[in-house]
Amino acid sequence: MRKLYYSDDHITNILDKAKTIAMVGASTNLTRPSHLVMKYLQGKAYRVIPVNPVASGTVLLNETVYARLVDIPGKIDMVDIFRNSDAAGVITDEAISLAKEKSIQTIWMQLGVRNDAAARRAETAGLQVVMDRCPKIEIGRLHGELG
Repeated sequence: MRKLYYSDDHITNILDKAKTIAMVGASTNLTRPSHLVMKYLQGKAYRVIPVNPVASGTVLLNETVYARLVDIPGKIDMVDIFRNSDAAGVITDEAISLAKEKSIQTIWMQLGVRNDAAARRAETAGLQVVMDRCPKIEIGRLHGELG
């Protein structure tokens, strides 16, 4: 397993370029971390599109929930994976297959989510990858919001 290191400049560059984020594993449960992160990112002016096959067709935080990435109309800058490390591989492969069509630039795997093989496939396809990090925490850290 390779050591994970992401410079502040690298993280900042990704977060500055991303405007639309597909959150795979977004939860309708108000107490789940994915729900809290989605709400936080929306408060930071990101458009966050929830992906959850169980809740597909419903509305979560004023956004329609989609079953899969392929169902999302329009552009996606970043795919934020709130699923386990094994599931991250399949999600990453779907994102790679849609990267050109949807302009996907980044695969972001949440805290505790790491799939080195999927990361290599994404990087080979020209995508940026961040693993085992949370964009909410990174934004807070980079902007002095954490005390």
